[in-house]
Amino acid sequence: MALWGSSFIALKLAFQELSPMWVIFGRMALGSVVFLLAWRWRGQIDYRAGDWKYLLGLAACEPCLYFIFEALALQRTSASQAGMITALLPLLVAVGAFLLLRERISRTTLAGFLLAVLGAVWLSLAGEADEHAPAPLLGNFFEVLAMLCATGYTLLLKHLSARYSAFFLTAMQAFIGALFFLLLAAVSAAVPGEISRLGWGAVIYLGVVVTVGAYGLYNFGVSRLPANQASGFINLIPVFTLLFATVFLGERLSHGQMLAAGLVFVGVALSQWRSTPPAPVGILD
Repeated sequence: MALWGSSFIALKLAFQELSPMWVIFGRMALGSVVFLLAWRWRGQIDYRAGDWKYLLGLAACEPCLYFIFEALALQRTSASQAGMITALLPLLVAVGAFLLLRERISRTTLAGFLLAVLGAVWLSLAGEADEHAPAPLLGNFFEVLAMLCATGYTLLLKHLSARYSAFFLTAMQAFIGALFFLLLAAVSAAVPGEISRLGWGAVIYLGVVVTVGAYGLYNFGVSRLPANQASGFINLIPVFTLLFATVFLGERLSHGQMLAAGLVFVGVALSQWRSTPPAPVGILD
């Protein structure tokens, strides 16, 4: 989560010099090279008929659609606000599991979800345009769409992690993402020219440390924990993002946005407030 929190800052820095699509292609390509060099440690691959649909859906959700929406978000809102929106993900996963997997969701969890959504809306409406966030409302909307993609990714990841290693699933994302964003960058943006050391450093950091490190660690965690428990750790991303954005980018939240951010955290905490987890409900129940 610390690595993911830092990725918002690295993306902001990289976007100052490069087209977002070339940045995402660069990080996916670098990640792919690392995985190819380490392919002998790919781990379990137990393909079953029909898995291609889930694997393709996994890659479509993240990195493809997720990074498109996140790139659009970070061009319009601050890293601090985008990081705060990620606090919605564990609740979106819980609601997604309820709708798609028929898992029960308590009234407290639902109340917390609605409270956190209210906080996210307030956070967006309280934002004022500045150098870090020229269009915060639209940017935060795109970040919410990215979180919806991440929800589908987490649910598919949990389904596939019983048969595929974290290494393989993360590598597959990088391979598909590199090809997808190369094609997208080639048709939508000019080939980048001169790039500073800071720009190169940001792309290399995103490719090697975040794409390989953060996704690899998260996928491994999801393979060892229940999906809702693993996604709960995502609540730490806003904390790390706010810290890094303050130190490296000089971003600040207004008093109204700080209150809205607090409301998001209260909603998330309320959604987790139960002594014992509810019993799962089968599809035919």
